[in-house]
Amino acid sequence: MAVADQLGHLKGRKGAFRIALIPPEVLDALNDGLLETVNLNEFLALELPRLARSVAGHIGLDAESERLADTIAMLGAFKPMQRHGHIARALYDLTALHGERDAVAHRLATHASDVARCWAAQWVTLSGLPLAAQLEAVRRFAADPHFGVREIAWMAVRDAVIGSLDESIVLLQPWVLDADPNIRRFASELTRPRGVWCAQIEALKTEPWRALPLIEPLRADTSRYVQNSVANWLNDASKSQPEWVDKVCARWVAESDAAETRYIAKRALRTLSK
Repeated sequence: MAVADQLGHLKGRKGAFRIALIPPEVLDALNDGLLETVNLNEFLALELPRLARSVAGHIGLDAESERLADTIAMLGAFKPMQRHGHIARALYDLTALHGERDAVAHRLATHASDVARCWAAQWVTLSGLPLAAQLEAVRRFAADPHFGVREIAWMAVRDAVIGSLDESIVLLQPWVLDADPNIRRFASELTRPRGVWCAQIEALKTEPWRALPLIEPLRADTSRYVQNSVANWLNDASKSQPEWVDKVCARWVAESDAAETRYIAKRALRTLSK
């Protein structure tokens, strides 16, 4: 029986509400890179050295290489999220020396572990590609079924977008019209003026209207996932440009008497309503 079939009974789990309650069978599968995490507790419970070695072996790299061993040895000196960046970099460097780089990269990008796919998304940051190519490379991760991979996807290109904001807004305009709500949400979340756990976009804090071509088409989006992102985008902007956000929301509601628009406007104005 294939490993995926053997673990099928674990895939529908809700996830333990405390790390101590995660079943050993689940934790072993997660650390062996055979299963996706389903909540933050599972993510925090991972044994990164074990998972890194497991994934390296799965994708055709030397799990006992000096490069990976050195990275694992220093993980304790870094904050939790920084540790993932260092592992991603070690795997990237090892792959650069591999004779079948594209095949290794594909195996990582399609790995069963969501954390492994997060590492693959972080490779976009390391690639040195121009902005348009970075966005094209990160698209598969922006559309990933796992919420965690989608979050790492926009973080991976955030700095590049800040460095070329006007170009980014032009390049992302087709994304907000995409049939996939994950892609539409990515364009909104990526350009939030403040965002979460990321660098702020000072230009959009000061002049949020520059990104109207991205958020305007989403003002009556049918996806709650997208609606929440657009509302959060405007709420970010309201902290520095309250009058503008108030006027935008009033105009949207006047022009689009849709429940979706009313929901976005109400949530967008929550800071101003306090």
